[in-house]
Amino acid sequence: MEADKNNVKALARQNQEETNTFFTKLKRKKPKQLDDITHRLHDKVSDQFDCLTCGNCCKSISPRITDKDIERIAHKLKMKEVDFIARYLHIDEDQWFVFNDTPCPYLMPDNFCMIYDFRPKACREYPHTDRRRFYQLLDLTMFNRELCPIVYEVVERLKKEDL
Repeated sequence: MEADKNNVKALARQNQEETNTFFTKLKRKKPKQLDDITHRLHDKVSDQFDCLTCGNCCKSISPRITDKDIERIAHKLKMKEVDFIARYLHIDEDQWFVFNDTPCPYLMPDNFCMIYDFRPKACREYPHTDRRRFYQLLDLTMFNRELCPIVYEVVERLKKEDL
């Protein structure tokens, strides 16, 4: 069964133990070709999904907001940084700025982003399956595979690779 916005969490939880074992192996082994394989899979899988039909990421998690994100977004919204922070952000348990609420305050009903051209860095990089040193993002990937069909499919296909 292919993952979609409605079943991805259930699918991810069905094989969580298998994925934990696989990720433990990757962390220990750190295969040299991991980034190349993951990037190839990311390109193939992301071409099959339209994020605008999903929006799970924007509906359920808040990205980390950097100081540069605050500066850029506040400037584009013609707000003072301090006002932007006061209105939209709080500091989470990891000491990062995050949006006060989910879904994202800039997510529109059609899953378009009102600030897409100047969105936070974490949003631009999501779902992180095309990042370098992928083995360093395995914990984040484990979390994201319950939200994002792209992440789920990349991980499932990665498990079938000869690593």
